[in-house]
Amino acid sequence: MKVVRLPAIHHDGNAVIVSGRLGSLLIDAGTSWYQSLQVERIRGQLGEKKLDRIALTTRRYPCSGGAKHISESFDNIPIHIQEEGQAALETGDFFTTWANRYDSDMPPTSTIAIEDKEVFALGDGDVEAIWLPGHAPEGMGYLIPHLATLIVGPLLPRADRPTRWDLPGGSLIDLIKSFETMKRLQPTSIVPMQGPAIRGKEHIQDVLTRHLEFFKQAVENEGKPPKTWHRPAPTALWLTPISPWPLEEKESV
Repeated sequence: MKVVRLPAIHHDGNAVIVSGRLGSLLIDAGTSWYQSLQVERIRGQLGEKKLDRIALTTRRYPCSGGAKHISESFDNIPIHIQEEGQAALETGDFFTTWANRYDSDMPPTSTIAIEDKEVFALGDGDVEAIWLPGHAPEGMGYLIPHLATLIVGPLLPRADRPTRWDLPGGSLIDLIKSFETMKRLQPTSIVPMQGPAIRGKEHIQDVLTRHLEFFKQAVENEGKPPKTWHRPAPTALWLTPISPWPLEEKESV
């Protein structure tokens, strides 16, 4: 099995190609801004192989905006999302997808519902869907068990950036449960929304614990981040600590 991260461009989230003997899966698609470039990047990685399906971590535009174009570019392959996100994509809802914050339309996108624990068998390895709500009600992570690798989208924007729970459908309580689930999975690699993979079981536990403790403190603060933190930019899917959190993972240029 081959796993390739296509680094995020500008506002895009990371996209990940997982290819095996029986097929290939794209996890997250980026915005519609760079969708044609994304298709070329995918083709460059797959060579003679074809892309068989797309699986989304969330409805949010930086992860889902390019899904329709990519699907059409590969013979209308199916696009999967947890059922809570289906209506927003199929109607092109530019509010709950957050596309309006990018001054963009959200392409109406037909999808197929994916369920918790559903498995994509790729021949020499599987990808398992794990329901991880909190940033959004349909939030999904995708686990590659034999590699102990978890791909999570904006649930974990980056090691030093906690996700927001004040976007449409967000839930601070669900966030806490989802981070506790991730800790129990004990992955050795997590691909966040942006930046390189977070690697090493102990390091990952430290990162997840830092985020989890922050969310629990927010519960005690009536569901709000600290007043000293800057207000997020309109496009940001994350909060930015006033004192920077540790970040070992740097995107190479």
